Formats: sequence, structure tokens, C-alpha cells
Amino acid sequence: MKSDRELQLDVLDELRWEPGVKATDIGATVKDGVVTLEGTVDSYAEKWAAEKAVKRLPGVKALAVDLKVELPGSSERSDTDIARAAENVMRWDVLVPRDRIKVTVENGHLTLEGEVDRQFQKSAAERVVLHLTGVKGVTNLITIKPKVAPIEVKDKIEAALKRNAILDANRIKVQVDGGKVILSGSVGSWTERQEAEDAAWAAPGVSEVKSDITVLY
Repeated sequence: MKSDRELQLDVLDELRWEPGVKATDIGATVKDGVVTLEGTVDSYAEKWAAEKAVKRLPGVKALAVDLKVELPGSSERSDTDIARAAENVMRWDVLVPRDRIKVTVENGHLTLEGEVDRQFQKSAAERVVLHLTGVKGVTNLITIKPKVAPIEVKDKIEAALKRNAILDANRIKVQVDGGKVILSGSVGSWTERQEAEDAAWAAPGVSEVKSDITVLY
């Protein structure tokens, strides 16, 4: 197991390696495997990239993000311009259901609302707007309407976990209550935990995933 100091150095190296992050303005502290990111970024997309970079590191048990988005003058946009851009970019993405998602923008912060059938549609809507110029934050309130029986959801998730090359499916327990999935057990890294959560979200009819999976190392 790596010490907090070793993990801190890994985090800083990974941030410098990530092309979407200007690591000189980001600091990292580590205590008992919990990483805290602090500092400023030029866009919400950079903040998102920094979070993603840290989460893929082994040894990270939890992540706290205290990064402030400070847009350079050239990136400032009115809420009206951001809302119009968000609607256009979602309209052109084949994974985002047309006319089912409402966008609200206030002081550069986007809120997405509506109802979709699958988690990948909800994720796609957020993914296409987070890189827009002028965006300072995204709140995804899109809901998923379950259309599949719970037992079928459970079977599909367990089968997906077994197919995943980096997961030991025998260490992960799946419970389903309506559209809610509860994962428990233990894995060796944050990446494995994320893989298990992604597998659960990919199943049709899943509206919520609660992960009680423990990261051991």
C-alpha cells in the first residue's frame, strides 16, 4: 500500500500528464487515501478532466474536489448564449433523446432536467454540454424511467460484471429494488469500483446506483 505522500506525488504526476488539465494551478493533499483537489481551473471541462484523472489512480479511496472555475475573459458567455449552444449541441448528438431534456442556465451553471430511458442517454446529455465555452458547472437532474423487471436487471448486471476483464465478479454483490441498484463488496482500486458502477448503470431500467463497495488498497 502506498503512503499518502507517494499517492500525492502520483496525483500531481497524473494531473501533469492529463492533456485537459493545466496542473500548475491545482494542488493536492492526501490523508488516509482520501485525495482533496484545490485551486482554480479555466473551465468546467478542465475540472471534470482533473477529477477523472485522479479517480483512475490505484490507491485513491475517495476524492474531494474544491476546484473553483474562473473563466478567462475570452470565455465569458451570456446565459442566453450558453443555453442556445447547449440546446444545439444536444440536438446534434444521436445519443441524446430529442425534445426530452430541458436546459436552464444561471450565472454560467447549467441544470439539465427531463426523463430518458437509459443511463447512457443521461450521461450523453451531460457530456456534450460540459465542454461548451462559458460553462462553470453542470447539475444533471435528468431522471430514468424504469421499463424492465428487477430480476432481469439483476441478471444483466451480474452477467456484465463477469464479462469485465478487470473485475472479480465474485467479490461484488448486486441487489435490485425497482430501478435502484445497490452494490456491495470490495475491490482493489477506485477504477474497479467505477467499472462496477458503470456496468450497473448500463443495464436497462436502472434509475439509481448506490455503491457500498469498499476500496481495499
